[in-house]
Amino acid sequence: MKHVLSALVMNQPGVLAHISGMLASRAFNIESLAVGETEEPEFSRITFVVGDYNKLDQVRKQLEKLVTVVKVVDFSGQDFVERDLMLMKVTTPGKTRSEIRELVEIFRAKIVDVSSENVMIEISGQESKINSFIDVMRPFGILEIVRTGRIALLRSETVKADVNTESVETVK
Repeated sequence: MKHVLSALVMNQPGVLAHISGMLASRAFNIESLAVGETEEPEFSRITFVVGDYNKLDQVRKQLEKLVTVVKVVDFSGQDFVERDLMLMKVTTPGKTRSEIRELVEIFRAKIVDVSSENVMIEISGQESKINSFIDVMRPFGILEIVRTGRIALLRSETVKADVNTESVETVK
């Protein structure tokens, strides 16, 4: 089982290096990582996926002790929405463009760039959808793939930081 963790952190240089270093020093492999500014420019949200580790709760508590970390949430066992984003470049020899276009529509993806030799496709969704799309596109000839890390938000709560007091508020 994989664990999706979300850390609300101060938007400062070195925070990501500090957190990833702490996880690496405890032999945790980060399988997916995404970082971005939140609705408040003073804070960023780091979403990372790690494997099934029995000491995950201990690591979460250690993360929360870091000065730059405001709040850590483990999404395991909770109702949340997650998405990955991928860009893929596929060769288009002969008359395969129409087949590729049909598959793009079926998977609710988008063709975002076209050249005489290939097309670039954008797709977002759950990891299983992205992986299925990759499998379907392999026979056409995948030239390049780039993926973001997984991003996720809880459905029922909102974790926000109060900019004035640097405290954390959970809104249901």
